[in-house]
Amino acid sequence: MREYLLTLCVTAAVTYLLTGPVRKFAIAWGAMPPIRARDVHREPTPRLGGIAMFGGLCAGLLVASQLTNVGEVFRISDEPRALLSGAGLIWLIGVLDDKYGVDALIKLGLQMIAAGVMVLQGLTILWLPVPTVGMVALTPLQGTLLTVAIVVITINAVNFVDGLDGLAAGMVGIAAAAFFLYAYRIWYGYGIEAAAPATLFAAVLMGMCLGFLPHNLHPARIFMGDSGSMLLGLVLAAGAVSITGQVDPDAMKLFSGSVRSAVFETVPVYMPLLLPLTIIAVPFVDLVLAIVRRTWNGHSPFSADRGHLHHRLLEIGHSQSRAVLIMYFWSALIAFGAVAYSVQSANAVLVPAVMVLSAVGLVVLLMPRFTPRVPRWAQRLVPPRYRDRKRRLAPQLPVESALDAHAADRPAGGPPAPGTQPTSLAGLHGATAVGDRQRFALRRKIDTRS
Repeated sequence: MREYLLTLCVTAAVTYLLTGPVRKFAIAWGAMPPIRARDVHREPTPRLGGIAMFGGLCAGLLVASQLTNVGEVFRISDEPRALLSGAGLIWLIGVLDDKYGVDALIKLGLQMIAAGVMVLQGLTILWLPVPTVGMVALTPLQGTLLTVAIVVITINAVNFVDGLDGLAAGMVGIAAAAFFLYAYRIWYGYGIEAAAPATLFAAVLMGMCLGFLPHNLHPARIFMGDSGSMLLGLVLAAGAVSITGQVDPDAMKLFSGSVRSAVFETVPVYMPLLLPLTIIAVPFVDLVLAIVRRTWNGHSPFSADRGHLHHRLLEIGHSQSRAVLIMYFWSALIAFGAVAYSVQSANAVLVPAVMVLSAVGLVVLLMPRFTPRVPRWAQRLVPPRYRDRKRRLAPQLPVESALDAHAADRPAGGPPAPGTQPTSLAGLHGATAVGDRQRFALRRKIDTRS
């Protein structure tokens, strides 16, 4: 575990440190496309965050190859090299798309080529664990087609969900954490070496997301772009393909008692092939809905719009930060729920707990106007929008009181009251204008804070 944590920390540190220089490079290179109709941000923001992620990926794999235990993965398998080859190709495609723009069909074809490169180097599905049946061997053609399909679907699912600050990186990081726990359990719990590459891929993927998130949270200083979203999708798909197509249920039946029991033990593994990924079920649902919606409206499935799940959350009243947190919640619930079910499938508390959490998520989802408040003693520790509104409105009272007092000194439609300083028409208008400006500026400041 320590070596995986070291790999994760190195990947996160390199990604974090590279993101700042990459942002300056993106600005100098002009990789700041104008704001489009479907965009949520209001200012042009540099892209090419995938360059920093790819640097973190290379650094993580390089460090892992020199470690004692994790380094054995590079000697017993060619899958890390296959991942690096496919990642390099898909990253280059993304960089060109972020800067110059690549046609959707051409990009789809290049994604298939990147997946094929990994298949040629051994990262492919050899068999499928099927419930009540057991292990089903696949022909080379079937394995190649299925692997390419999974990689392409996962890449585009992550790419489609990349629409809010920190959304894609956070959701993939959650999926990678859940996948790491499952792969690590198979690798060290059952002693199956075929799960070692997937465990390494998940650790590196977590590091890439954690290193990039501080720069990408709202308000984002840089976007990952297609160079980052497609890279994350490819690494996530590579881990799913590796553990699904290489882990033999016959090896697990020594611990489970039978092949059928072993197949049910691999629920979070074969379900990604059917869904195709429970750990990114939310992006996959968004992908399917987008294709159906665009095709139904007579548009190309690759044409962009504002109908994604995160756009709908914004339309019903959620802020960007809250919409992102809601998507995080549902991703974590599905991903970690699947992992928990694989460990404790007979636990009677698990299903009711998931149902209760789902109900809580639905309540939060349907209450966009609800803003939690904190006690007065803790208001200095939270952002201004969570503080007491009465206290935030307090500075407005002196301005309003002064204007009311000024109006009370002068009878309506007549001269100034006795004992008051006469005011010229210009002075009166000037005072009124100043008061209006003060009120407007103060209210605008309060609305901005809230």
